[in-house]
Amino acid sequence: QVQLAESGGGLVQAGGSLRLSCAASGRTFSSYAVAWFRQAPGKEREFVMGISSTGTAIYSRASVKGRFTISRDNAKNTVYLQMNSLKPEDTAVYYCAASGTASVLSNPTLFAYWGQGTQVTVSS
Repeated sequence: QVQLAESGGGLVQAGGSLRLSCAASGRTFSSYAVAWFRQAPGKEREFVMGISSTGTAIYSRASVKGRFTISRDNAKNTVYLQMNSLKPEDTAVYYCAASGTASVLSNPTLFAYWGQGTQVTVSS
C-alpha cells in the first residue's frame, strides 16, 4: 500500500512560481512511477507530468512544457512539481498519483493510489 500527501499549493499571481510536493509512505514507492494530474471546476481530470520509478523517463502535457519540472527523491519518498511562469489557466486542484508500475502512465483510471489534492490558484 502507498499513501500520498500533496502540499505546496496556494494563491499566486500570473508569472509566479510554486513547488508542489508529494510525500509518500510505503516501502515500494521507489518502484512506482508517479504522475501529477489536475482538475479544474467543471472539467475532467487531466495528466500534467509523470516520472518513471528511476526518474529517467519524464512526460508532460504540451501546455506545461518549458514551465513545469518534475523530479523525485526516492531517499525521501517525495516527488516534486516545480511550476514556473504560472498562468490563470493552470488554476486547478493538483493531485499526485502512483500507478503501481515503473513506467509512466497518463490515464487516470489506471492509477490505484491518489493524494487528497492541493489547490493552486493563479490570479491574473
